[in-house]
Amino acid sequence: MKPKTPTSTPVMNTLTECSNKLYSQGFIENYKIKSGKLIALSDDKKYEHFQVKITNFFRFEGQSDPSDNAILYAIETEDGKKGMLIDAYGAEADIAIGEFIKLVAAIDKNTTREENL
Repeated sequence: MKPKTPTSTPVMNTLTECSNKLYSQGFIENYKIKSGKLIALSDDKKYEHFQVKITNFFRFEGQSDPSDNAILYAIETEDGKKGMLIDAYGAEADIAIGEFIKLVAAIDKNTTREENL
């Protein structure tokens, strides 16, 4: 058996891998922010910042292009709907998303490795 080579850099999952994993865990809704509200794309239901909890989030950095930077939010609403909101971060970030996220009181970061979503 070949021994594992130690590495100082953990394997980074892609945005697609993380979103697929979250989807398999029931985070099936897609969200957008409009007029200061979170909107479910499946039925246009609107949520205020106090009606949502961010259960986890993941940042992704493009290898060769800084504009590939993204953040994926795993969101649960007070009525039990689970889904995802994706934004760029850094200079390309959506100001409306950033403002909404700042207002959300319940933001958790799961500290397990990303492959154990």
